[in-house]
Amino acid sequence: MMRKINPSLFLLLFSLMALPKALAQNTELPNAFAFKLDEPIVLDGILDEAIWMDEEGWNRDFTQYFPFDTSLAVVQTRIKIAFDANNLYLAAEMMNLGERDYVSTSLRRDYRGQQNDGVTFVFDTFNDKTNAFQFGINPYGVQREGLLANGGSRGEDLSLAWDNKWYAEATILEDRWVAEAIIPLSTLRFKDGGQNWNVNFYRIDSDTGERSTWSPIPRNLSIISLAFSRKLIFEEPIKKTSANISIIPYVAGRTSKNFIEGTEESFTPSFGGDAKIGIGPALNLDLTVNPDFSQVEVDEQVTNLDRFEIFFPERRQFFLENGDLFASFGHPLARPFFSRRIGVARDENTGQNVQNQILYGARLSGKVTDDWRVGLMNMQTANDEDAGIIGNNYSVAAVQRKVFSRSNIGFIFVDRETLAPDESNNLFDPSESNRLLGLEYNLASDDGKWTGKAFYHRTFEPDEGESPRTFNAYMLYNDLNWRGSISYLDIGEGYNPEVGFVPRTNYKRFNPDIGYNFFPQSNLINRHGPSLEYELFWNEELGTTDRNFNLGYQIQFQSLAQIEFALSNNYIYLFDDFDPTRTGGEPLPAGSDYYANRFQVSFQSDPRKAFNLQLNSEFGEYFTGQIASIRSQLGWRIGYTANISMNFSYNRIRLPEPQNDADLLLVGPRIDLTFTKNLFWTTFIQYNNQIENININTRLQWRFAPVSDFFLVYTDNYFPDTFNSKQRSLVLKLNYWLNL
Repeated sequence: MMRKINPSLFLLLFSLMALPKALAQNTELPNAFAFKLDEPIVLDGILDEAIWMDEEGWNRDFTQYFPFDTSLAVVQTRIKIAFDANNLYLAAEMMNLGERDYVSTSLRRDYRGQQNDGVTFVFDTFNDKTNAFQFGINPYGVQREGLLANGGSRGEDLSLAWDNKWYAEATILEDRWVAEAIIPLSTLRFKDGGQNWNVNFYRIDSDTGERSTWSPIPRNLSIISLAFSRKLIFEEPIKKTSANISIIPYVAGRTSKNFIEGTEESFTPSFGGDAKIGIGPALNLDLTVNPDFSQVEVDEQVTNLDRFEIFFPERRQFFLENGDLFASFGHPLARPFFSRRIGVARDENTGQNVQNQILYGARLSGKVTDDWRVGLMNMQTANDEDAGIIGNNYSVAAVQRKVFSRSNIGFIFVDRETLAPDESNNLFDPSESNRLLGLEYNLASDDGKWTGKAFYHRTFEPDEGESPRTFNAYMLYNDLNWRGSISYLDIGEGYNPEVGFVPRTNYKRFNPDIGYNFFPQSNLINRHGPSLEYELFWNEELGTTDRNFNLGYQIQFQSLAQIEFALSNNYIYLFDDFDPTRTGGEPLPAGSDYYANRFQVSFQSDPRKAFNLQLNSEFGEYFTGQIASIRSQLGWRIGYTANISMNFSYNRIRLPEPQNDADLLLVGPRIDLTFTKNLFWTTFIQYNNQIENININTRLQWRFAPVSDFFLVYTDNYFPDTFNSKQRSLVLKLNYWLNL
């Protein structure tokens, strides 16, 4: 019966669910005010300037977000804002209940995590409650800056990859800590001549475990939600008086040796760089020539027991800045654009991803008007004759138009063109092109309770297959107690976005889920409740191909620890022969199908403690046999100087003959040392017996000037049984951020 769902009826349901009006927000809460200064302040973390010593104009009365959201914060915070022709000035006082210690996981910039003490400022400079800048400071003066997208409805909507120059200092006092910051107006994008922004502030306090916000946010929604901000009123209109042009050149050197192939690369210097150019008050042009990403940390390996490709997130900064304009399109199972398709190839000897040289790239992104947002990108990769790689040109155009209060309509175009063979008179080979067109609608209600998406994408190729399109409709409702969603996804057999991420095609997917939260009056438990999820895959030829039924129960404690139990019943049909252990054993035959019942439990201890544990385990049926799986991460934090962790994954698979049994082990110790706010050393070791590889990656980083770094990176890969090296490399890189 589930196979006969009519997409038209589903769309009608989607439209009807979008009709409810959002609850009106409290309009009586006071706004923030920014005072005009005649002289700049002295940045020292001491609030002794006249503007800060004046008791008028402070933004007070923070309210709890966690553990409750119905009262004022136990530890209060107050914030004041000023500005002049060039800068925005921030002052904050974070009160305590007495003298205490503070939690900072490290001194590295862009700290993240609910265990860190810190205060955060959120500026929605275009008043769209969809995109915003975020700046944070902790008690030791460590800074972080990021970009918020998609209304801040999920934790993933915050990207800390965005880097820019701003300045902050902090001071710890007996009963409080204070922070002072200067943000150049040239760092921000805003409407020239405007006089108000949307703003909010939030604080995380490790001593009480409290999270608080200036403008109240319901605790069932994300603390980074932009739906509940208030106005920041400037004493007079603000204008940009200086250009925002930055040049970031680099020089790098690399040497490597491949012991398997018997090849060696002598020390080879390379040069290149980036440029960031502000175009008007709201657009930014990013240019890159011969970019080098050798300092980017290696991927964290996983044991692959799935039949399809595993998704690894993008880590290269050039692609992450304003990346939501491109990456937010589509569905996790049908992404029209995946930037890791550009300039990345896979080394099958080591299981590591390696670079394919990018010659140049350009990206224009930002606001055109209050309602229009645009992202344009073009990248060109190089030929690599030794690897048999032909260069490609990639073009992406993304446009968003705001509709209603927080929703938008989006359009995306992706084009990959392959360079023509040398003997051709054409620049590109017309038989190798791949293009995609897509249209989306993203729903976000005023009160944050309703979010949703509907899209239609189509690919175009010289030899395209049948049904080269995909369609999705999705709706989520989230209030204090209830959370429920429903999704329908239809991916045609010929849908082929070569610059996207689509693990499989030719199926339809129906996925409803529902959950309920209880909030007891308890000093131990903050919330708990059950959840139920159903997932069905089918196509017209075979009928049902996959079915997953999951029943779970989650408990979150006041200490921030949490535990979850789940029972699952699964059905899988094999399209192709498949080795369940991926160890080269006898595969299960195509056309066979299997049922499995499994039990899972996951636990996370209090992240504020020096020792913390994350544990996930699963036991039950696996194809024709049994599986017992344990995945854990044990962490030890030594002040803010050292973070030592051990990632451990063990899968014990027992299958009847002729299939292989397997004991799959993946161990990954990691040592992260932050000697100062400018000197860091990270060592990452991974042993994976599924691909028979030991990987060592160690990276020294010296931030010798603001947003300017020297990197020394050593990588080696070994055979586990003999410890003979497979491939090793040494990279030095120096980049400098220069503002013009």
